[in-house]
Amino acid sequence: MRVLFTTWAWPSHLYAMVPLAWACRAAGHEVLVASQPGLLDEIVRTGLPAAAVGQDVDAVEMVRGYVLPSETAGDGDGKEPRLGHAPRTGKGPRALQMFLAHAESMVDDLVALTRGWRADVVVFEPTALAGPIAAAAAGVPAVRHLYGVDLMLRARPILPDLLADLAERHGVTEFDPFGVTTVDPAPPGLRVPGADYPRLSMQYVPFNGPGVLPRPLPDSGGRPRICVTWGYTMAKLAPSRFLAGQVVQALHKADLDAQIVLAVSSRQQEMLPPLPDDVHVAVDTPLNLLLPRCDLVVTHGGAGTVLTSLRNGLPLLLIPQLPDHAGHAARVAAAGAGELLPRDDATPERIAEQVATLLGERGDAVRDAARELQCQIREQPTPAAVAEELASLVQSATTTH
Repeated sequence: MRVLFTTWAWPSHLYAMVPLAWACRAAGHEVLVASQPGLLDEIVRTGLPAAAVGQDVDAVEMVRGYVLPSETAGDGDGKEPRLGHAPRTGKGPRALQMFLAHAESMVDDLVALTRGWRADVVVFEPTALAGPIAAAAAGVPAVRHLYGVDLMLRARPILPDLLADLAERHGVTEFDPFGVTTVDPAPPGLRVPGADYPRLSMQYVPFNGPGVLPRPLPDSGGRPRICVTWGYTMAKLAPSRFLAGQVVQALHKADLDAQIVLAVSSRQQEMLPPLPDDVHVAVDTPLNLLLPRCDLVVTHGGAGTVLTSLRNGLPLLLIPQLPDHAGHAARVAAAGAGELLPRDDATPERIAEQVATLLGERGDAVRDAARELQCQIREQPTPAAVAEELASLVQSATTTH
């Protein structure tokens, strides 16, 4: 079986597909990962074969449209400054226009690659909308691979019209933008209600980027350990939107009798404000190597961070700033596995108050809910089992045709 994985050039979307891609390779199948040129080096760093399709699109500039310049409350009004406050804007339609721009960039080359490489199946992340078109043009199945909860579900009715011109360019008149089935790494208790499509449930196995096992964390002296991390997106958009350092300062000032661990990239480290000496800063450390030794995660709500935290049974305090972060945070809150603090309310006092609650006796129910989702994650079929299901799906499609 020849499996073509595809994503536009956003590392976290790639990372979500790496465990299944490697499971396919380990089972003896041919694997190729196609994306825009800007992601090639990152694909190679995963150890997977890479192919460039289309041209790079300035995704960072497009995403900046979701976050307007910061507005600070408290200019003489006696209120605390809000961390990351901004007017609410940038809902679904603007995001879909960005996904369409990526599809337009990639579709011609991806169709040619799917045919020329003789792919048997195209596995695409849900916002890589050139994927199902390329699969239909080549006459092979398309399989959607979620990277978190299904935030594209509400867009399903409008996707065929949105993509119609690109599909017709390649002779495709009928296709399902959701593919023939969906690989879903989210545990059942976290999923968006109302999804009625075929599904291959898969155990979430974290890949948070390549890295080295970190040195042992300092002894916590029996105190709980809080991990603060802010993903990759917000630092790319604007340093003022990268709130990890400010959150650490707020927690340290509150004197919560807890050890604070800050996980950042080397680039993000340059953006940090002065931090207390007893804050441990982990640089370029994949979260899956760090979180097993933590008790609580304070973060932005990115899919990879949320699912890696829940695989380790950790409750979350989520301060989302983008629509997709808000979507994941809402599902965590609905499952009772964390608290959502709207960005407009994220004062240092509120952050410290929420963390104290989650660490105390009142947080018992939240911790229990996080451990329940951990159990659900580990009960799902492994990527190796899903790779076998893909092979069966391809065999069935081949027999049918």
